[in-house]
Amino acid sequence: MQSATPFFQFEADFVESLRCIPMQVRYKLDTCGVKLKLHHWHQLDSHERQGLVTMPCQTSQEIADYRRQLHQWVRDRTGETPKDLPLDPNPPWLGERVPEVVREKGRSLDHEIGDRQWAALTPLQRFALIKLSRPSHENRNFYPALQEFGLM
Repeated sequence: MQSATPFFQFEADFVESLRCIPMQVRYKLDTCGVKLKLHHWHQLDSHERQGLVTMPCQTSQEIADYRRQLHQWVRDRTGETPKDLPLDPNPPWLGERVPEVVREKGRSLDHEIGDRQWAALTPLQRFALIKLSRPSHENRNFYPALQEFGLM
């Protein structure tokens, strides 16, 4: 169950200042198909960053509005337009089986994540585990995320 705050406990070291892009926003970026670079994020003011956290991004209209607003804010602040990415029609965080990258990361910590456990997670929690398990990501938060999500 997602808490009242859109942030995870493992993000606590940076969410107050929003110096990094939180998982909630990263989830929305993948949902609307926009690649937001960290230097773009840093150019946004606190109101805009908070807007990206709180703006809805679920229905097709909300997704289009989110993308449009994000593009506008980044253009206003940087003169650049964030790159659009293709949308995955079947994102792995909506699947019923644990993605192999998450299974492998769990196994590297001597922990097996089962499909039943995966199914009990919210899409945002699944998204976070996928992102935190990728080799290209600084994944020191994978274990804290497993603990926070009740998987350990």
